[in-house]
Amino acid sequence: MGTESTAIEITSPLLEATKEPTAIEAVDPIPEWRDQITIRGLLVSVILGTLFSVITHKLNLTVGIIPSLNVAAGLLGFFFMKSWTGIVSGLGFGGNEFTRQENTVIQTCVVACYGLAYSGGFGSYLIAMDERTYKLIGASYPGNRAEDVKNPGLWWMIGFLFVVSFLGLFSLVPLRKVMVMDYKLTYPSGTATAMLINSFHTKAGAELAGKQVKCLGKYLSLSLFWSCFKWFFSGIGDSCGFDNFPSLGLTLFRNTFYFDFSPTYVGCGLICPHIVNCSVLFGAILSWGFLWPFITKHAGDWYPADLGSNDFKGLYGYKVFIAIALILGDGLYNLIKIIAVTIKEIWNSSSKQNLPVMQEFPGSEESKILDEQKKRDEIFLKDRIPSWFAASGFVALAAVSTATIPLLFPPMKWYLVLCAYLVAPALAFCNSYGTGLTDWSLASTYGKIGLFMFASIVGSNGGVIAGLAASGVMMAIVSTAADLMQDFKTGYLTLSSAKSMFISQIIGTVMGCFIAPLTFWLYWTAFDIGDPDGPYKAPYAVIFREMAILGVQGFSELPKHCLAICFGFFVAAIAVNLLRDVTPKKISRFIPIPMAMAVPFYIGAYFAIDMFVGTVILFVWERINRKEADDYAAAVASGLICGDGIWAIPSAILSLSKVTPPICMYFGPSLSK
Repeated sequence: MGTESTAIEITSPLLEATKEPTAIEAVDPIPEWRDQITIRGLLVSVILGTLFSVITHKLNLTVGIIPSLNVAAGLLGFFFMKSWTGIVSGLGFGGNEFTRQENTVIQTCVVACYGLAYSGGFGSYLIAMDERTYKLIGASYPGNRAEDVKNPGLWWMIGFLFVVSFLGLFSLVPLRKVMVMDYKLTYPSGTATAMLINSFHTKAGAELAGKQVKCLGKYLSLSLFWSCFKWFFSGIGDSCGFDNFPSLGLTLFRNTFYFDFSPTYVGCGLICPHIVNCSVLFGAILSWGFLWPFITKHAGDWYPADLGSNDFKGLYGYKVFIAIALILGDGLYNLIKIIAVTIKEIWNSSSKQNLPVMQEFPGSEESKILDEQKKRDEIFLKDRIPSWFAASGFVALAAVSTATIPLLFPPMKWYLVLCAYLVAPALAFCNSYGTGLTDWSLASTYGKIGLFMFASIVGSNGGVIAGLAASGVMMAIVSTAADLMQDFKTGYLTLSSAKSMFISQIIGTVMGCFIAPLTFWLYWTAFDIGDPDGPYKAPYAVIFREMAILGVQGFSELPKHCLAICFGFFVAAIAVNLLRDVTPKKISRFIPIPMAMAVPFYIGAYFAIDMFVGTVILFVWERINRKEADDYAAAVASGLICGDGIWAIPSAILSLSKVTPPICMYFGPSLSK
């Protein structure tokens, strides 16, 4: 998916135009759209969708950084289906050939499914409503009312996802030809996914894919074994085991600088761009190395010295609000930038009497490329999705949602929901167009804008719940619309039917409406979600609730000098982004990304160390053997992340069964004699 990569957007500079694959060698007969969606493919999609939902929840509830797992989904989908067909043929049964179109359908279903584990708000706006987050902020905190609490419930969360997750799919279906064929928007992630799938279905590509799957399986096994091994030493409480190993010394450990031996975060470091990992580490050093120790020295002056570590009137308030300032500054800048780029492209297209297309490739094979494009166009337009069907679907779903959401969230009145849906298609178009140009989905930014607007409109009598609910509505629509266009681009390049892409996206979304809440419920019942001193901090629950309170109350209750510092970081985030855009690429690639810097401000520096270890491994690997690193780094990273993610399931079962680790490995200073 064109991921904001999540609970926080990990973005990169405007991507260079990605060339579309020019020739698909030895294309087999194209199956009908019904034959592209198979029972075996859907079963594989359920398995992989469940696995990736578990992984997404773990990342969402710990640090909020979610790398793209599309490569892992493509690899594992290819592996499962090849294994399936091999076993069936070995038993003497006939079976249909595994085609690139079926591979594309699996990829689409899996991404749609685990995408709801992020956009469903299980690490942000939904659990920002719960009683734990309310108590963490404090009952006496102005604007934090006990009435603005709605605890997670399995059935109402499933119902909420069903009424908000499909509108984005219907909002832009009539524009699929314009966006993909006429505008020829790049959709870099969709194009890269298509090239990956096409390569699997060539002889050389299948051989490499087999090696990548073996590599992924090896590191998945190692990661799973290591996570199991670590569990035996993690004891009871939050201070035992390798997760609290003072690898850089006790002094740095007290400031959260230590390597915690997490395969997941090391894997994230291997997948995320170097600049993202370095930005996270820079943010950790700036906050935990300098800023928080400086503010701590003013305890007793700037804030009462006897406050608890999680009191928003003390140091904790600085941590949360400065992180919010960086996130909002970065998000606002990029939103304005994407809108400006979109307007510029449309203006240029109208002034030149043509559309903003990607440049075709001239040369001796131009006629072959044009024939290839003609074939793609023909297949993409063959199975039409009537515009009346899309419009009717949107209106019907909007009507159901307008009637249902006020029942789930009473402060969110029906006319407010209707207003949200009136502007939603325009926002979905802006986000989808921007994603096609830059690979940036700003769904979270649109969600935060909706949060502030509706919280301030409703006011003190329910504005917090209304703002959080509105954030979910906006995020769901603009996120799924951008994902659908990415899938249309992938389907276009793999000669898949547009109808099969649309239906598989709907099927994947239906899967996600069940799988995402069920896998979240596993975490919710097994672990102490939201504990600021535990492994599952759910950092964005606090941040989203505080944003909603700010929308209602304003800034009057912030600690001393906090507003001035927040304003400075807000302006700095905009300035740094501007500097990244105006400087030459050879310089801008070394300028940190404010959004990535903000993550450790609130969470801590430990995961930044892990991610930096991953980026150092990748950097050295690229210097030693660039081709090998390009071929296998994503497989190694995916194996590390998946193995650790799989262990989360037995770990949760053990916790629910009241089985505790037998050993507490603890480190402390030696006793003075």
